[in-house]
Amino acid sequence: MPANISLAERMSWISESPTMRVSAAADRMKAEGHDVVAFGAGEPDFPTPENIKRAAILAIEQNFTKYTAASGTLELKKAICERHRLDFGTDYSPAECCVSVGGKHSIFNLMQILIDPGDEVIIPIPYWVTYADVVAYSQGRAVFVETHEDHGFELRAEMIESAITDKTKLIFVNSPNNPTGAVMAREEFEKVVAIAHARGIYVLSDECYSQLVYEGQPYSAAAFADAKNTVIISGSLSKNYSMTGWRMGFTLAPAAIAKAMGTLQSQSTSNPTSVAQKAAVEALTGPQDSIGEMLTEYRTRRDYVVGRLRAMPGITCAMPKGAFYAFPNMSAYYGKKGIANSLDFSEQLLEKALVAAVPGGAFGAEDYLRISYAASMADLEKGLDRIEQFLAQLS
Repeated sequence: MPANISLAERMSWISESPTMRVSAAADRMKAEGHDVVAFGAGEPDFPTPENIKRAAILAIEQNFTKYTAASGTLELKKAICERHRLDFGTDYSPAECCVSVGGKHSIFNLMQILIDPGDEVIIPIPYWVTYADVVAYSQGRAVFVETHEDHGFELRAEMIESAITDKTKLIFVNSPNNPTGAVMAREEFEKVVAIAHARGIYVLSDECYSQLVYEGQPYSAAAFADAKNTVIISGSLSKNYSMTGWRMGFTLAPAAIAKAMGTLQSQSTSNPTSVAQKAAVEALTGPQDSIGEMLTEYRTRRDYVVGRLRAMPGITCAMPKGAFYAFPNMSAYYGKKGIANSLDFSEQLLEKALVAAVPGGAFGAEDYLRISYAASMADLEKGLDRIEQFLAQLS
């Protein structure tokens, strides 16, 4: 073997996921015997509902363990289209659907088949950590649009419109948002779709947290006027059905895009796991009660976490309207005891207070820290007590 391993240049265009890095560090410390409270991973602490697990077991017992179509079974595609119709009033066919190995895989595939070198992709800040990296890996150019805490991090159409150039190919919108929990006002999203449609630009609507909305009814941009050829939906079963490890995601898009994604997938992963596809069918077609039950619990946790954070000296925190994250502004403590930025803060918080959280810099927002409240109330109480004590030591 060569003494010095030379990796392909493209590996310099992406970095390890910060959320995965934080989770790995927390797991390592737990394995060493430390009592770490983990607020890092964006993962529901609820078990996958029993009916979904039973469907997977039945699939194994019935030997549904062979290859399927690369882009997913017809049964699952029909279930995805029907669930989206029932929830949001859309009208997709299986030819407009591609099933992937998680929502992240869906977005990665889309970037590979849609973005050419030099194409511009508009990404609102704060953004999910993967967005900028997958654009860079596709040799596109990320154009960032900054939202603001004092407006609840809500994205407005005028912000997007001012960033559009003749090189703009795609606009990312993630609502409910990871990491802020912001939900884009329906009328603003409608304006974005209308602007994009008029200019021949695609809108990628990341609906990973589509049902986890605390105020009003969830909606989909795919139901707007002129949306069918403009809006591309990236969906996931990970959060709504507590199925993170099952790796089930999907794309709803014009048929030519869905077909191209399937072609790419046929030469990479091939089909999503057959057993997980059967579980996904049950999740989408079976009882939906678990979503409301989780949402009720998340609302209670959200109110507790935000209330505790706002009571801490120097901390501000916008109220999340969806998802399960709080995004407090910790910058009042920068410059104290060697803390210069969000990474320093999160590292010291883990080392000294045994609390794992993701630095805001990973999301393009250096003043902040992402705290997942997809954790038990006991862990939330313990972790917030430790954060409060840690801040007192910094003062």
